[in-house]
Amino acid sequence: MPINANSRLKRLRQALDSAGAGTLLETHLPNIFYLCGFSGDSGALLIEPSSATLFTDGRFTIQAKEETSDIRVHIHKGPILEAVGGYLRARKRQSVAVSPARLTLAGWKALRKAAGGHTKWEAIDGMVESLRAVKDAGEIDRIRDAARLGSEVMEEVIRLIRPGVTELDIAAEIGYRMRRKGASGESFEAIVAAGPRSALPHARPTARRIGKNELVVLDLGAILRHYCSDLTRTVHVGKAPTRVRKWYQAVLEAQTAARDALRSGITCAAIDHAARNVLQSKGLGRYFVHSTGHGIGLEIHEDPRIARDQKWVLQAGNVVTLEPGVYVEGVGGIRIEDDALVTSRGAEILTTAPREFLEL
Repeated sequence: MPINANSRLKRLRQALDSAGAGTLLETHLPNIFYLCGFSGDSGALLIEPSSATLFTDGRFTIQAKEETSDIRVHIHKGPILEAVGGYLRARKRQSVAVSPARLTLAGWKALRKAAGGHTKWEAIDGMVESLRAVKDAGEIDRIRDAARLGSEVMEEVIRLIRPGVTELDIAAEIGYRMRRKGASGESFEAIVAAGPRSALPHARPTARRIGKNELVVLDLGAILRHYCSDLTRTVHVGKAPTRVRKWYQAVLEAQTAARDALRSGITCAAIDHAARNVLQSKGLGRYFVHSTGHGIGLEIHEDPRIARDQKWVLQAGNVVTLEPGVYVEGVGGIRIEDDALVTSRGAEILTTAPREFLEL
């Protein structure tokens, strides 16, 4: 489904009007893709009240014309922000909103110098990201397909886990199998962590060999047609001790509580509390060291964030992860993660890999 640039730019202009700003300079590449469909790795998009101009360089002349419509394409030589500044210098005095979080200090200085003194700058962070948080039907279809692909790969690589195989072996299989199924890449470097290393929530795979009688955490995601998926499963090599079984059941119950609470109109903090309360009631609260989830879409981490301090009210069309975990130093970790679409009726789980505890 093609990008509906006109509709998205219209919504953005309405948001700009509400914020008292007329023009926005967007430099974050995922936001540029969202607004106009351009997927090159060098660009800036200037959205004015009645027009939009994409600035890029000669490497992307053909691509920009093929991927966009109803916007101007400005091909330049030299730094992009200097080209934007030169364009603004030639315009009438105007106010331009920028996102400070997306500009380096050097880039900001170059932009201001090139634009001259007649441009008034306004700082506005997160405007496009807020629009992106509510997915349209086309985006949901893409995420659903990415979730299906990631789930298929998860089920396949779990069957490869056995003593003697390295974490890097499994990670390599994940990337290979994703591309064989049509993914353009991985949403992030896959996490494959065995034994005591599974207690590291963001462990990177190493040459360590998987041993007998230990936990293995696998966290992976696929990029399919620009959109991401993200899921985690935990397995045990050999028969698991009673305490590990209890930990796994507690994490599963925590995720189920978050899933059952998820719906439009509820705050992100309430979802986090639903999961965290289960683990606290079982004496495991101190081992849950991160938030319950985050939004996914064009990026693997985007709004909204499912955390205890987040007052964001969920809307139908938000897509988030639900990923409570328990991490015990010296023993290992357990995390279960799925992707969920927020609806007015509740949660639609998009990932399909089984959640039952597996002893391999």
